[in-house]
Amino acid sequence: MRHTLDFLKQLAHGLAIQFGSSCEIAIHDLKTKDLEKSIVYIENGHVSNRQTGDGPSGIVLETLQSDPSTIHDKLSYLTKTEDGRILKSSTFYIRDNDGSISYIFSLNYDITAFTAASTAIQSLIATKDNLPDLTGDSPRQITHNVNELLDLLIEQAVAKVGKPVAMMNKDDKVAVVQYLDHAGAFLITKSGDKVSSYLGISKFTLYSYMGK
Repeated sequence: MRHTLDFLKQLAHGLAIQFGSSCEIAIHDLKTKDLEKSIVYIENGHVSNRQTGDGPSGIVLETLQSDPSTIHDKLSYLTKTEDGRILKSSTFYIRDNDGSISYIFSLNYDITAFTAASTAIQSLIATKDNLPDLTGDSPRQITHNVNELLDLLIEQAVAKVGKPVAMMNKDDKVAVVQYLDHAGAFLITKSGDKVSSYLGISKFTLYSYMGK
């Protein structure tokens, strides 16, 4: 495993040199005992304002929550930083001999300037019968630590239900808990306490909602 990590670091450094300062490469260690510090190496961390020792992304939690045999590399999708920059990202899953996933090799390229230029060009060349479609799925937001990630997952769960907590009934709260469970939120230390408090339910009720 040490040789694998050394090679990944070598590859990350080479890609960062090849593609320049807009290209961030982060390596997450999925075998670590301290999930809150899953990033073991990063190049050009200024792109997402992260550094070695920062916490997992949503994809890391999803990976830990899923059957490794069902997981495949995710190529060329959009993410965004907390300050709104758009990144073109790819995620590679590095496996042990037994098929389990030991590392995530993540590449994020800042395309904000290209996106702005493309939008400007499209608006100039578009006709009323051929307007550019700038809609689509919202990019995933990159987080720096597990607290930010948990807050983001809670926000997404509430948005999916479509009601503020004060207006939620039992079924709505069950939906929130199950969304968070599926996303791997409860892998985060003390997440159960925060979610219970946020929803105004007991820990016992929280666990019962997870099992529904």
